[in-house]
Amino acid sequence: MSGFFKSSIGRKYAMALSAFFLMFFLLQHFAINILSVISPDAFNEASHFMGTFWAVQYVLQPVLIFGVIYHFVMGFILEAKNRSARVKTYAKNNGAANSSWMSRNMIYSGLAILAFLVLHFIDFWIPEINTKFIAGDMTGLLPNGEGFRYYEELAHKFENPLRVGAYVIAFIFLSLHLMHGFSSAFQSAGASSMRKEKLQLFAKVYSIFIPLGFIFIALFHHFNHH
Repeated sequence: MSGFFKSSIGRKYAMALSAFFLMFFLLQHFAINILSVISPDAFNEASHFMGTFWAVQYVLQPVLIFGVIYHFVMGFILEAKNRSARVKTYAKNNGAANSSWMSRNMIYSGLAILAFLVLHFIDFWIPEINTKFIAGDMTGLLPNGEGFRYYEELAHKFENPLRVGAYVIAFIFLSLHLMHGFSSAFQSAGASSMRKEKLQLFAKVYSIFIPLGFIFIALFHHFNHH
């Protein structure tokens, strides 16, 4: 089994599994964040649970961080190998004619998403870790119901138009990345042609509406709290 994951096919399969895991997390993250538009109280409660429940903090969060790091590192490795292979075969095949622009430039959309993750961590995750584990405040919600990382903090972050613009651009890149990433993941996972058609429809809906939903959240808070 270890030899399989060291092979080219094995690495692509592992890459697909990490992609599916991150897509599931993105859906869960969106489900919580959209509550900030519907009900600040519900958003606070969901955020409080995710920010204090031991299984989320000490099991799922480390797994998520590992998944993010693995996906990006393996993505860069596979991209380097693919670029090397394309250089060797370019004289026989025109890569631009046989593949989409997005498939040839996944590295750039990946780098844009990575830059966004750094910003997102600086905005929310790092201050949260500082509050809970360094300052020692594990109480979560404050008496007035406006706790750190929750509704008021989220709304405050989106007052800055430059930050909102960065989020919007990042989610556009995410949409493009998902469009090709879903297709590659299904192919690597060995989906049949009939099943693949149905999965591709789901992939397009997911790749458009989830990033669009995050953009809506950012713009909603910007224009309602600016």
